Amino acid sequence: MASHRRPKQPSRARVTVLTTAAAAAVAISSQAANAAPSEKPGKDEVKAKVDKLYEEAEQATEKFNGAKEKQEKLQKEISTIQDNVARGQEELNELREGIGLAAAAQYRTGSIDSSVQLFLSADPDDYLDKASTLDQLSSQQVESLKKIQDKQRELAQERAEASEKLKDLASTRTELGKKKKEVQSKLAAAQKLLNSLTAAEKAALDAEQERANRASARDALGGGTAASGRAAAAYSAAQSQLGKPYVYGATGTASYDCSGLTSWAYAQAGIQIPRTSEAQAQIGTRINSVSALKAGDLVFFFGDLHHVGIYAGNNQIIHAPRSGTVVRYESMNTIGGPFMWGVRV
Repeated sequence: MASHRRPKQPSRARVTVLTTAAAAAVAISSQAANAAPSEKPGKDEVKAKVDKLYEEAEQATEKFNGAKEKQEKLQKEISTIQDNVARGQEELNELREGIGLAAAAQYRTGSIDSSVQLFLSADPDDYLDKASTLDQLSSQQVESLKKIQDKQRELAQERAEASEKLKDLASTRTELGKKKKEVQSKLAAAQKLLNSLTAAEKAALDAEQERANRASARDALGGGTAASGRAAAAYSAAQSQLGKPYVYGATGTASYDCSGLTSWAYAQAGIQIPRTSEAQAQIGTRINSVSALKAGDLVFFFGDLHHVGIYAGNNQIIHAPRSGTVVRYESMNTIGGPFMWGVRV
């Protein structure tokens, strides 16, 4: 006989779990259906990101330039000290030889005194500290021993100075390597973004930049007289380099970075100015107003002064902007950072 028992009902907990899972599945399916596909960044967004990376690369470039300049300075100072030490050692050897010959002569005549014997067997510093022996020396011997003592102290100081500078040099080389890697990393990231653009997008960006360059060049014409003949010569030198590519750390004449161009241009006018933009900002006469600028003045941008150009007149500058560009005219309004001040050299 068939059973008429009712089928067992699922528990309330089981129903709740199944209902929740079903709801979640429906929600996920709905979200997946409504989710917009990931969009590739447009050329304007890419340009903004690339410009930011290039700005960061230029910041690192100026730090790189500073470390490189410091390295070269330290190398020269160390070389000078080492030359001085070598000459000093020769002088010390001659002094020792001279007093040794005097002692030998006394020995041959049997008149060598106890003070010279002490010198020959002990440190001159220790010897001269023993005041009781000084009256046993001839005036010539006293003078010779004092010269030896002074020369030994001088050489010890120079060797200690060289040792400290060598440590500083090693630290500077480490910093230089880090800044070089930082610059290269920023440039590689920027290039990767640019490579994501289509050929048409790249062409559009290039066309926009070319129009801006032409407009700046037109505005710079007749920009007014320079503050001095030197400033005019520096400005003319910079103009002669229009179209040369930007390369970080470069000082011409095949390529430049921003401070490399300005230092080179002023060198052509017979004026040596510091290598980095930050150092260049501290020379000459400061000019805080754009309206007071004249052609040939140095102009500085961004709070940390990591960019410099040469004023061309009519609110335009000539500068080496960043990687991927060339020496060109550009409006001060499109530099990407605030004008800080100008310098008249």
